[in-house]
Amino acid sequence: MKTRLPKLCGGDFELANFILGLEMPSGTAALASHLLLREFDGLPLARKSLSLCYCRACVARRQALENGYTTTEALSEECLLSKSGSTYNAQDWARKFLWNGGCAYIDLSHLELCIAEVLSAKDHVAASRAMLLLARAAMKMANARLPEGKRIVVLANNSDGQGHSYGSHINFLVTRSAWTDLFERRLHHLLFLAAYQASSIIFTGQGKVGSENNRPSVDYQISQRADFMDMLMGSQTTFTRPLVNSRDEALCGSWYDRSADSTSKARLHVIFYDHTLCDTASFLKIGVMQIILAMIEAGRVRTHLLLDDPVEALCLWSHDPTLRSRARLTSGRSLTAVELQLLLYEEAHRFVAAGGCDGVVPEAPLILELWSDTLHKLRQRDFAMLARRLDWVLKLQLLERAREHRAGLDWSSPELKHLDFLYASLDENGLFWALEKNGQVDKLVTDEQVERFCTEPPENTRAWTRGMLLRLAEPRQVERVDWDSMTFSVERDGYWTRDKTIKLTDPLGFTKTACESAFQGGATLEEVLVNLGADASPVQSPIAVKAEPSTTHRQV
Repeated sequence: MKTRLPKLCGGDFELANFILGLEMPSGTAALASHLLLREFDGLPLARKSLSLCYCRACVARRQALENGYTTTEALSEECLLSKSGSTYNAQDWARKFLWNGGCAYIDLSHLELCIAEVLSAKDHVAASRAMLLLARAAMKMANARLPEGKRIVVLANNSDGQGHSYGSHINFLVTRSAWTDLFERRLHHLLFLAAYQASSIIFTGQGKVGSENNRPSVDYQISQRADFMDMLMGSQTTFTRPLVNSRDEALCGSWYDRSADSTSKARLHVIFYDHTLCDTASFLKIGVMQIILAMIEAGRVRTHLLLDDPVEALCLWSHDPTLRSRARLTSGRSLTAVELQLLLYEEAHRFVAAGGCDGVVPEAPLILELWSDTLHKLRQRDFAMLARRLDWVLKLQLLERAREHRAGLDWSSPELKHLDFLYASLDENGLFWALEKNGQVDKLVTDEQVERFCTEPPENTRAWTRGMLLRLAEPRQVERVDWDSMTFSVERDGYWTRDKTIKLTDPLGFTKTACESAFQGGATLEEVLVNLGADASPVQSPIAVKAEPSTTHRQV
């Protein structure tokens, strides 16, 4: 019997951000992301790297910090660090790990948020919503500091309408053998996953006005990312994007360790999906993918369900919100996306009924129930009911109502594109949030569950220990934080320091149940690290202010 792993999952998503009322030669996105990140409370703190540096950028930023960004000149000075700062990395700048086990940083001028590792689809929905609430709070605080007439806008979408796309990534724990089968040994496994992903846009798309990236013209389409998927498989994420991403970063310890965790576990990095806001769409996006990956891990791959050209099928299906377009399978048969999904559901139902998801996918029966009901409503084109569940349907109805109420408004009107953007605005008056508040969207997680994930890490993954250690440590003690390791500088005799590294190589370990006792009884940071089995480095020089560590990985 093949080894199976719980389908632990995480996520990292970029947000669109800009400043209304401010003109800058290269745009305001870089500045907006800096100002937003500044309001996140986490470690390592970005300003630690400035305390001993006297380059022009760091001096300018210290001055901007001191005057509270009350002038346009101070705002402009803040951007200097993004161009000349010594710690600058365009795709991973000023990363902060948060008390809830997640993190925030800047990726190519976008604020990027990562949720902590979770086990269930519902927890993923709640944790993702929590990060959006934190981003909204940061937006409010940043706007309160801005000069009059200037305002930061944040959008939870995936396309700016000008040919640029930014990601909403999901990450899943899989066995190393399953990853190898997908990308190195069994082509039909890769094609099975691609067929599922391409057809799944019918419940995972956010919807978008128009097309981009030299795709055929269309009034409205189902997926925001579809136009930007150019090839079947590859490791890149920002150009010639692949439908199935093959980046190999397990974040379960270094390969050089040759530990069981680093060699038996892998991370599937999924860059394909839209940023969904409806609970049901988000729940199905995670939950059904967990089931499909469990099937692949078990070798339950059905070769009669493979697409002849998954990339072509994706564009074809996305550009047809009537759901009537058909794509060709390798068998020569042609199916709609709904028909293919129904066949995939039948296979998944048999797999779950046979115990295939036991101990691997939490709430698999609920996932199947919602998946089946949603697919049947899609087959019946019951869009009135689907608007309560699926973003692309809800947005389409909103836009169609706008066209009905305003004569002369067509799909090329900039007003419609503006409404498209407003749907995903994090402002409390954003269209999605207004519709949800008005009871027009089904909810699967409670406000209390979401609020808990704003401040607390999940209790059943390694994120719990990461969050607890960050709460216990003083900022000056934090040497380095990454998803699978943390290094702290611990005092010795009040003068000398010794670095201690805790390796969080098992994402399924270091849970509250396993590690809570190490934190009890008023234990100090050093005592907790010893209790957790941290490795110690040789005694180092006297305590000094540390430069901010540079972390380069995204999350499991």
